[in-house]
Amino acid sequence: MTHSSEAHDSIRAVQWQGNHLRLLDQRRLPGEESWIDCRDAAQVTQAIRDLAVRGAPAIGIAAAWGVVMAAQQAAAFEPALAMLRAARPTAVNLMWALDRMNRRIAAGADAAALEREAQAIQDEDLAANRHMGELGASLIAPGSGVLTHCNTGSLATAGYGTALGVIRAGVAAGRIARVYAGETRPWQQGARLTMWELVRDGIPAQLIADSAAAHLMKSGAVQWVIVGADRIAANGDTANKIGTYQLAIAAKYHGVKFMVVAPSSTIDMATGDGEAIEIEFRDPAELLATAGVRTVVEGAKAWNPVFDVAPAELIDAIVTERGVIERPNSIAMQAMFGC
Repeated sequence: MTHSSEAHDSIRAVQWQGNHLRLLDQRRLPGEESWIDCRDAAQVTQAIRDLAVRGAPAIGIAAAWGVVMAAQQAAAFEPALAMLRAARPTAVNLMWALDRMNRRIAAGADAAALEREAQAIQDEDLAANRHMGELGASLIAPGSGVLTHCNTGSLATAGYGTALGVIRAGVAAGRIARVYAGETRPWQQGARLTMWELVRDGIPAQLIADSAAAHLMKSGAVQWVIVGADRIAANGDTANKIGTYQLAIAAKYHGVKFMVVAPSSTIDMATGDGEAIEIEFRDPAELLATAGVRTVVEGAKAWNPVFDVAPAELIDAIVTERGVIERPNSIAMQAMFGC
Protein backbone atom coordinates (compact mmCIF):
# COMPACT_ATOMS: atom_id res chain seq x y z
CA MET A 1 0.00 0.00 0.00
CA THR A 2 1.39 3.40 -0.96
CA HIS A 3 0.48 6.76 0.49
CA SER A 4 0.69 10.27 -0.84
CA SER A 5 3.75 11.95 0.63
CA GLU A 6 1.51 15.01 1.10
CA ALA A 7 -0.30 13.07 3.83
CA HIS A 8 3.00 12.75 5.67
CA ASP A 9 3.73 16.49 5.64
CA SER A 10 1.65 18.54 8.06
CA ILE A 11 4.18 20.55 10.11
CA ARG A 12 5.41 24.13 9.57
CA ALA A 13 7.58 25.30 12.47
CA VAL A 14 8.71 28.73 11.14
CA GLN A 15 5.80 31.04 10.33
CA TRP A 16 6.03 34.69 9.23
CA GLN A 17 3.17 36.81 10.55
CA GLY A 18 3.68 40.01 8.55
CA ASN A 19 5.56 41.95 11.23
CA HIS A 20 6.89 39.22 13.52
CA LEU A 21 8.09 35.62 13.39
CA ARG A 22 6.29 32.74 15.09
CA LEU A 23 8.40 29.72 16.00
CA LEU A 24 7.29 26.34 17.32
CA ASP A 25 9.36 25.97 20.52
CA GLN A 26 11.28 22.76 19.90
CA ARG A 27 12.58 22.62 23.47
CA ARG A 28 9.08 21.83 24.74
CA LEU A 29 8.18 19.06 22.31
CA PRO A 30 6.68 16.51 22.46
CA GLY A 31 5.00 17.37 25.75
CA GLU A 32 3.74 20.77 24.71
CA GLU A 33 3.17 22.49 21.37
CA SER A 34 3.89 26.10 22.30
CA TRP A 35 4.85 28.97 20.04
CA ILE A 36 7.30 31.86 20.52
CA ASP A 37 6.70 35.25 18.91
CA CYS A 38 9.97 36.96 17.93
CA ARG A 39 9.50 40.67 17.31
CA ASP A 40 13.05 41.74 16.44
CA ALA A 41 16.41 40.37 15.33
CA ALA A 42 17.64 40.07 18.93
CA GLN A 43 14.75 37.76 19.84
CA VAL A 44 15.42 35.62 16.75
CA THR A 45 19.08 35.41 17.75
CA GLN A 46 18.10 34.28 21.24
CA ALA A 47 15.71 31.65 19.86
CA ILE A 48 18.51 30.26 17.67
CA ARG A 49 21.01 30.25 20.57
CA ASP A 50 18.55 28.60 22.94
CA LEU A 51 17.61 25.88 20.39
CA ALA A 52 13.98 26.97 20.33
CA VAL A 53 14.54 26.87 16.57
CA ARG A 54 17.16 24.40 15.31
CA GLY A 55 18.18 22.52 12.19
CA ALA A 56 20.53 24.19 9.72
CA PRO A 57 17.95 25.24 7.08
CA ALA A 58 15.44 26.47 9.69
CA ILE A 59 18.13 28.54 11.40
CA GLY A 60 18.95 30.25 8.11
CA ILE A 61 15.28 30.93 7.35
CA ALA A 62 14.64 32.36 10.82
CA ALA A 63 17.71 34.60 10.53
CA ALA A 64 16.47 35.94 7.18
CA TRP A 65 13.20 36.96 8.84
CA GLY A 66 15.25 38.61 11.60
CA VAL A 67 16.81 40.83 8.91
CA VAL A 68 13.33 41.69 7.59
CA MET A 69 12.24 42.85 11.05
CA ALA A 70 15.36 45.01 11.33
CA ALA A 71 14.37 46.65 8.05
CA GLN A 72 10.76 47.15 9.12
CA GLN A 73 11.94 48.75 12.35
CA ALA A 74 14.56 50.88 10.58
CA ALA A 75 17.25 49.30 12.77
CA ALA A 76 20.91 49.38 11.76
CA PHE A 77 21.66 46.36 9.56
CA GLU A 78 25.31 45.75 10.44
CA PRO A 79 24.80 45.05 14.17
CA ALA A 80 21.73 42.91 13.41
CA LEU A 81 23.60 40.85 10.82
CA ALA A 82 26.63 40.43 13.10
CA MET A 83 24.45 39.36 16.03
CA LEU A 84 22.51 36.80 13.96
CA ARG A 85 25.70 35.47 12.35
CA ALA A 86 27.24 34.76 15.76
CA ALA A 87 24.21 32.82 17.04
CA ARG A 88 25.55 29.36 15.99
CA PRO A 89 28.98 28.74 14.41
CA THR A 90 28.82 25.38 12.60
CA ALA A 91 25.71 25.50 10.38
CA VAL A 92 26.73 27.17 7.13
CA ASN A 93 23.09 27.78 6.11
CA LEU A 94 22.95 30.60 8.66
CA MET A 95 25.84 32.44 6.97
CA TRP A 96 24.46 31.63 3.50
CA ALA A 97 21.02 33.11 4.27
CA LEU A 98 22.49 36.23 5.88
CA ASP A 99 24.89 36.75 2.97
CA ARG A 100 21.97 36.45 0.56
CA MET A 101 19.96 39.03 2.51
CA ASN A 102 23.02 41.30 2.74
CA ARG A 103 23.44 41.24 -1.05
CA ARG A 104 19.87 42.52 -1.36
CA ILE A 105 20.58 45.23 1.24
CA ALA A 106 23.69 46.28 -0.70
CA ALA A 107 21.56 46.53 -3.85
CA GLY A 108 19.26 48.98 -2.07
CA ALA A 109 16.37 46.67 -1.19
CA ASP A 110 13.66 48.14 1.01
CA ALA A 111 11.76 46.25 3.72
CA ALA A 112 9.19 44.91 1.24
CA ALA A 113 11.91 43.61 -1.09
CA LEU A 114 13.71 41.97 1.84
CA GLU A 115 10.44 40.34 2.90
CA ARG A 116 10.09 38.87 -0.60
CA GLU A 117 13.69 37.59 -0.42
CA ALA A 118 13.16 35.88 2.95
CA GLN A 119 9.95 34.32 1.64
CA ALA A 120 11.87 33.10 -1.42
CA ILE A 121 14.51 31.49 0.83
CA GLN A 122 11.75 29.69 2.73
CA ASP A 123 9.79 28.64 -0.37
CA GLU A 124 12.92 27.42 -2.17
CA ASP A 125 13.89 25.30 0.84
CA LEU A 126 10.52 23.53 0.84
CA ALA A 127 10.73 22.89 -2.91
CA ALA A 128 14.32 21.64 -2.56
CA ASN A 129 13.28 19.26 0.21
CA ARG A 130 10.52 17.72 -1.91
CA HIS A 131 12.94 17.25 -4.81
CA MET A 132 15.64 15.75 -2.56
CA GLY A 133 13.02 13.40 -1.14
CA GLU A 134 12.35 12.00 -4.60
CA LEU A 135 16.04 11.78 -5.52
CA GLY A 136 17.03 10.07 -2.28
CA ALA A 137 14.10 7.66 -2.24
CA SER A 138 14.98 6.51 -5.78
CA LEU A 139 18.29 5.12 -4.44
CA ILE A 140 16.52 2.83 -1.95
CA ALA A 141 15.47 -0.70 -2.91
CA PRO A 142 11.81 -1.56 -2.15
CA GLY A 143 11.27 -3.11 1.27
CA SER A 144 14.33 -1.52 2.88
CA GLY A 145 14.86 -0.52 6.48
CA VAL A 146 16.44 2.83 7.34
CA LEU A 147 18.01 4.42 10.40
CA THR A 148 18.13 8.18 10.93
CA HIS A 149 19.81 10.39 13.51
CA CYS A 150 18.88 13.71 15.11
CA ASN A 151 15.95 15.59 13.54
CA THR A 152 16.03 16.52 9.87
CA GLY A 153 12.33 16.96 9.25
CA SER A 154 9.81 19.77 8.99
CA LEU A 155 10.98 21.09 12.35
CA ALA A 156 14.52 21.59 11.02
CA THR A 157 13.55 23.12 7.66
CA ALA A 158 10.82 25.07 5.86
CA GLY A 159 8.87 21.81 5.77
CA TYR A 160 9.04 18.15 4.63
CA GLY A 161 12.67 17.81 5.67
CA THR A 162 16.02 16.69 4.28
CA ALA A 163 16.87 13.16 5.46
CA LEU A 164 13.36 12.85 6.90
CA GLY A 165 12.04 14.11 3.55
CA VAL A 166 13.73 11.13 1.86
CA ILE A 167 12.10 8.89 4.46
CA ARG A 168 8.69 10.52 3.88
CA ALA A 169 9.07 10.04 0.12
CA GLY A 170 10.41 6.50 0.50
CA VAL A 171 7.52 5.44 2.72
CA ALA A 172 5.01 7.01 0.31
CA ALA A 173 6.61 5.16 -2.62
CA GLY A 174 6.64 1.82 -0.80
CA ARG A 175 10.43 1.64 -0.83
CA ILE A 176 10.91 1.98 2.94
CA ALA A 177 9.33 -0.73 5.07
CA ARG A 178 11.03 -0.03 8.41
CA VAL A 179 12.12 3.25 10.05
CA TYR A 180 14.36 3.50 13.10
CA ALA A 181 15.37 6.71 14.86
CA GLY A 182 18.30 7.11 17.25
CA GLU A 183 17.47 9.09 20.38
CA THR A 184 20.34 11.61 19.83
CA ARG A 185 21.74 12.54 23.24
CA PRO A 186 22.00 14.92 24.96
CA TRP A 187 19.13 17.02 23.53
CA GLN A 188 17.16 13.94 22.41
CA GLN A 189 16.21 15.41 19.03
CA GLY A 190 15.55 11.93 17.67
CA ALA A 191 13.44 10.84 20.63
CA ARG A 192 11.58 14.10 21.18
CA LEU A 193 11.32 15.57 17.68
CA THR A 194 11.78 12.93 14.97
CA MET A 195 9.48 10.45 16.68
CA TRP A 196 6.93 13.26 17.22
CA GLU A 197 6.99 14.09 13.49
CA LEU A 198 6.77 10.45 12.40
CA VAL A 199 3.91 9.58 14.74
CA ARG A 200 2.06 12.79 13.91
CA ASP A 201 2.33 12.11 10.17
CA GLY A 202 1.37 8.45 10.44
CA ILE A 203 4.75 6.88 9.61
CA PRO A 204 5.42 3.73 11.68
CA ALA A 205 8.83 3.96 13.37
CA GLN A 206 10.81 2.55 16.26
CA LEU A 207 13.11 4.46 18.59
CA ILE A 208 16.47 2.98 19.52
CA ALA A 209 19.10 3.98 22.05
CA ASP A 210 22.05 5.59 20.27
CA SER A 211 24.23 2.77 21.54
CA ALA A 212 22.00 0.12 19.88
CA ALA A 213 22.78 1.27 16.33
CA ALA A 214 25.62 -1.15 15.50
CA HIS A 215 23.64 -4.08 16.92
CA LEU A 216 20.66 -3.03 14.78
CA MET A 217 22.85 -2.94 11.67
CA LYS A 218 24.25 -6.38 12.46
CA SER A 219 20.70 -7.77 12.60
CA GLY A 220 20.12 -6.91 8.95
CA ALA A 221 17.09 -4.73 9.72
CA VAL A 222 18.51 -1.61 8.02
CA GLN A 223 19.98 -1.14 4.55
CA TRP A 224 20.55 2.63 4.71
CA VAL A 225 21.55 5.19 7.32
CA ILE A 226 20.06 8.53 6.22
CA VAL A 227 21.22 11.75 7.90
CA GLY A 228 21.25 15.49 7.30
CA ALA A 229 24.21 17.88 7.47
CA ASP A 230 25.17 21.21 8.97
CA ARG A 231 28.16 21.79 6.71
CA ILE A 232 29.65 19.81 3.83
CA ALA A 233 33.25 20.59 2.88
CA ALA A 234 34.63 20.79 -0.65
CA ASN A 235 35.85 17.16 -0.54
CA GLY A 236 32.54 15.76 0.75
CA ASP A 237 33.48 15.52 4.43
CA THR A 238 30.28 16.19 6.35
CA ALA A 239 29.68 17.84 9.73
CA ASN A 240 26.47 16.72 11.36
CA LYS A 241 24.99 16.12 14.80
CA ILE A 242 27.39 14.39 17.20
CA GLY A 243 27.07 10.62 16.79
CA THR A 244 26.92 10.68 12.98
CA TYR A 245 30.60 9.73 12.60
CA GLN A 246 30.25 6.55 14.62
CA LEU A 247 27.13 5.61 12.60
CA ALA A 248 29.15 6.02 9.38
CA ILE A 249 31.91 3.78 10.72
CA ALA A 250 29.46 1.11 11.87
CA ALA A 251 27.56 1.27 8.57
CA LYS A 252 30.74 0.71 6.56
CA TYR A 253 31.66 -2.32 8.67
CA HIS A 254 28.20 -3.89 8.29
CA GLY A 255 27.75 -3.18 4.57
CA VAL A 256 24.97 -0.66 5.25
CA LYS A 257 24.76 2.29 2.84
CA PHE A 258 25.18 5.82 4.17
CA MET A 259 23.29 8.80 2.69
CA VAL A 260 23.67 12.50 3.51
CA VAL A 261 20.77 14.73 2.47
CA ALA A 262 21.19 18.52 2.45
CA PRO A 263 20.39 21.53 0.27
CA SER A 264 23.19 23.12 -1.73
CA SER A 265 23.21 25.99 0.80
CA THR A 266 24.83 23.51 3.23
CA ILE A 267 27.79 22.96 0.94
CA ASP A 268 30.82 25.11 1.77
CA MET A 269 33.25 24.96 -1.13
CA ALA A 270 35.45 27.50 0.70
CA THR A 271 36.23 24.87 3.36
CA GLY A 272 38.63 22.30 1.91
CA ASP A 273 37.93 19.39 4.22
CA GLY A 274 36.39 18.39 7.51
CA GLU A 275 39.47 19.30 9.53
CA ALA A 276 38.77 22.97 8.75
CA ILE A 277 35.17 22.92 10.02
CA GLU A 278 34.66 24.69 13.34
CA ILE A 279 32.98 22.30 15.77
CA GLU A 280 30.62 23.95 18.22
CA PHE A 281 30.85 23.02 21.90
CA ARG A 282 27.94 23.65 24.24
CA ASP A 283 27.61 23.87 28.01
CA PRO A 284 28.81 20.59 29.61
CA ALA A 285 25.83 20.89 31.97
CA GLU A 286 23.63 19.65 29.11
CA LEU A 287 25.16 16.19 29.66
CA LEU A 288 24.79 16.29 33.42
CA ALA A 289 21.00 16.65 33.49
CA THR A 290 17.94 15.34 31.68
CA ALA A 291 15.06 17.78 31.12
CA GLY A 292 16.59 20.04 33.76
CA VAL A 293 16.89 17.31 36.40
CA ARG A 294 20.47 16.53 37.40
CA THR A 295 21.32 12.85 36.79
CA VAL A 296 25.09 12.90 37.37
CA VAL A 297 26.89 13.26 40.67
CA GLU A 298 27.87 16.79 41.73
CA GLY A 299 31.49 17.52 40.90
CA ALA A 300 31.48 15.46 37.68
CA LYS A 301 32.76 17.11 34.53
CA ALA A 302 31.64 16.54 30.91
CA TRP A 303 32.85 17.07 27.31
CA ASN A 304 30.07 18.25 25.00
CA PRO A 305 30.86 18.68 21.27
CA VAL A 306 27.63 19.21 19.31
CA PHE A 307 28.86 17.99 15.92
CA ASP A 308 31.34 15.55 14.44
CA VAL A 309 32.65 14.99 10.90
CA ALA A 310 32.01 11.90 8.79
CA PRO A 311 34.78 11.63 6.18
CA ALA A 312 33.71 11.45 2.53
CA GLU A 313 35.06 7.92 2.09
CA LEU A 314 32.39 6.63 4.50
CA ILE A 315 29.55 8.30 2.54
CA ASP A 316 27.81 6.45 -0.32
CA ALA A 317 25.69 9.35 -1.55
CA ILE A 318 25.23 13.06 -0.96
CA VAL A 319 21.76 14.09 -2.10
CA THR A 320 21.08 17.76 -2.89
CA GLU A 321 18.37 19.51 -4.90
CA ARG A 322 20.95 19.89 -7.71
CA GLY A 323 21.51 16.15 -7.94
CA VAL A 324 23.14 13.14 -6.30
CA ILE A 325 26.87 12.66 -5.82
CA GLU A 326 27.68 8.99 -5.31
CA ARG A 327 31.00 8.15 -3.62
CA PRO A 328 31.75 11.86 -3.05
CA ASN A 329 35.23 13.33 -3.45
CA SER A 330 36.67 16.74 -4.25
CA ILE A 331 36.49 16.17 -8.03
CA ALA A 332 32.80 15.21 -7.97
CA MET A 333 32.00 18.05 -5.57
CA GLN A 334 33.80 20.59 -7.76
CA ALA A 335 31.97 19.34 -10.85
CA MET A 336 28.56 19.96 -9.28
CA PHE A 337 29.20 22.92 -6.95
CA GLY A 338 32.33 24.69 -8.23
CA CYS A 339 31.86 28.31 -9.23
